Amino acid sequence: MKNFFFVTCLALLLSSCYSVERNCKDFQIGTFEFTYEINGETKTGKSVRTDSLSIDYYDSKIDTFTIRWVNECEFVGRKLHPIDFVDSKPIQMKIISTKDNTYLLEYSLLEDPKTKKRGTVTKIK
Repeated sequence: MKNFFFVTCLALLLSSCYSVERNCKDFQIGTFEFTYEINGETKTGKSVRTDSLSIDYYDSKIDTFTIRWVNECEFVGRKLHPIDFVDSKPIQMKIISTKDNTYLLEYSLLEDPKTKKRGTVTKIK
């Protein structure tokens, strides 16, 4: 029992020293570059984001999303001109951590945790 108490205290002490950097305000507006995968091929896209719009350039396409910030680190995007019902579903995006000019992003269709993915985004402007 003594060993269990000691190990628990040590684990709590070590985990309390680690904090994830999240300077989300720095990444709300700007021009960003991201990588994504289609059929096993990694590609690069670009996104230009204002406080209420995101214009995404990827795979020879351009999509415009309206965005609504839920808090400093999370926003919901909805296509401005969806082509069908599935395309009209909102996407939830959450900044998990930041470092220098990059951030780790977790995204999924709103309220659909089965579609959750992660990616790294770099701010270029």
